[in-house]
Amino acid sequence: MATDSSRIIKMRIKRQDSPDAPSRWEDFEIPWKPNMNVVSVLMEIRAHPVLANGQTTTPVVWESVCLEEVCGACTMLINGVARQACSTLIDSLEQPIKLEPLTKFPLVRDLKVDRQKLFEHLKQVHAWIDIDGVFDLGPGPRMSQHKRDWAYELSKCMTCGCCFEACPNTKRADGPANFMGPAPLSQVRLFNAHPTGAMHAGVRLNAIMNDNGVSGCGNAQNCVRVCPKSIPLTTSIADMNRQTLKQSFKNALGSFGGK
Repeated sequence: MATDSSRIIKMRIKRQDSPDAPSRWEDFEIPWKPNMNVVSVLMEIRAHPVLANGQTTTPVVWESVCLEEVCGACTMLINGVARQACSTLIDSLEQPIKLEPLTKFPLVRDLKVDRQKLFEHLKQVHAWIDIDGVFDLGPGPRMSQHKRDWAYELSKCMTCGCCFEACPNTKRADGPANFMGPAPLSQVRLFNAHPTGAMHAGVRLNAIMNDNGVSGCGNAQNCVRVCPKSIPLTTSIADMNRQTLKQSFKNALGSFGGK
């Protein structure tokens, strides 16, 4: 790949050696190459960990897996916005480019955070389809083309954490338990739309009627602005508000009938 010695990429990276260590900013200058993304610049720094002033430093720690905006692992704050490092092109960014770790998740080191709470929220909302055994059950109930179209859009979620980071109703990593974020709510809509998943619709709806569920949304709509997959998250949340209201009536009627 050809380089242009007259063009330099200036990057500032917020670094922290451990969760309890003090943070610091380090400046780097990397030769420009065509079509570079943030990950490719981080790889250049990893290969040659030298600061802009010529001082040697340690390689920057970050997380990435697929490098094609599928896994969600490389989410970080890029110029203050939660984005995927693999799909963010350098030429589209204002310099100096600032990289910071997400603030709503426990820090591991440098730009790497622990997104475990996202997966715990998926467990809470029963975000899977139950089947009886591992044998072939034959063809399942059919879904209409219209439902498949919008359900497919919801299935693109890669649990990257962008919506959770951008949401003003979620708390920082050191805060108390709080709003679970838009992504799990959208997954409830997805799995409840599945003919087999609908059998456990009540379980999922009751799971998001807790204190950290759908009532925690303040309708800021930041989530749809930062979602790298353009998932209609606010549409899902609005639908979950309707469905949980219906579920609350069912719960009340069931309780009344049991007396």
